[in-house]
Amino acid sequence: MEQILGLVRSAGLKAALVVLIYAALSKVVDLILTRILKRLFQKTPFTFDDELLEFIHAPVTWSVFLLGCIHANLYLEFGQPWDEIVLCSLQSILTLVWWLTAFRMTNWAIQRYSSSIQIQKKERFGRNIFFFFKNIIRLTIIGIGVFLLLSVWKVNLTPLFASAGIAGIAVALAAKDTLANFFGGISIFADKSFKVGDYIILDSGERGEVVDIGIRSTKMKTRDDVMITMPNSILANAKIINESAPEPRFRLRIPIGVAYGSDLDLVEEVLLGVASAHSLVSEHPEPRVRLRQFGESSIDMELLCWVNRPANKGIVLHEILKAVYKIFNERGISIPFPQRDIHLFPQEGTKDPVHSVAGLNDSK
Repeated sequence: MEQILGLVRSAGLKAALVVLIYAALSKVVDLILTRILKRLFQKTPFTFDDELLEFIHAPVTWSVFLLGCIHANLYLEFGQPWDEIVLCSLQSILTLVWWLTAFRMTNWAIQRYSSSIQIQKKERFGRNIFFFFKNIIRLTIIGIGVFLLLSVWKVNLTPLFASAGIAGIAVALAAKDTLANFFGGISIFADKSFKVGDYIILDSGERGEVVDIGIRSTKMKTRDDVMITMPNSILANAKIINESAPEPRFRLRIPIGVAYGSDLDLVEEVLLGVASAHSLVSEHPEPRVRLRQFGESSIDMELLCWVNRPANKGIVLHEILKAVYKIFNERGISIPFPQRDIHLFPQEGTKDPVHSVAGLNDSK
């Protein structure tokens, strides 16, 4: 190319010839991308390479042409400051082309990833974090583009960075609680201690279903339809009992007392039959009955069964207790209760009896 340009003495003709040569190269690149690479990519079992080629096709061809314009500018002399203005303008256009391309490709990649993982409604926390990082990536690309444009125009960025550092410190001090909640949410996401839909118990005693895990706070709905909002910074450092993990089923412990003298084998058979007949009780593991202790008023037994979800705890407990009470009456199994015997003793020198509690017996 330099030998060809050496034959031309006019600076304007040299610049025009350079632009024409790069325009021809741009067309050659266009043909390579559309005729060769596109056909090769169509034969692959993937689709992302075809979409990627569509994104870079125009920027690559335009970049070749813009590089020719920048090269041609070297042969032209407009005088200061126009030489530098024209050069910086061409470089800015080239930067903008790839800046917009990077922004579009990022949006495409994010959209493709979000559709591939098929985020469900119950995984709202993952969706929130995903969209949050999507915005962070976009802001990063915008920041890089602004930095490159300022660098092209040779703007002194030292005062800007110094001001940004001071402003960053001020913002960090003013929004320390917000930042603590943000990093608390990140730690919850990383630990995966619970997710939306899980039933948890806070260290303060509240129990409910996690309905939303956001960037700043987590919301929990109790069985009384009361919404509790907990900052992530507090929740990340609190003791949390997750009734839905590691298995979604929940173990139900039902203490039942029977009278002394009862047939314990019959009691066990009845309790297992009631638990096994309930539709919300899991078949595996199977229900079981354990004798816990000989109490003051009863033989204390415990029915152990598993329900499919912690949300069914209340209704299953209600229905099993009703069924147990009914079948105990049918089978003649007594449920004891404390009973006091009061004996009347006459006081010496008087015929008036004195009421005194002599003892405590158990109902058989």
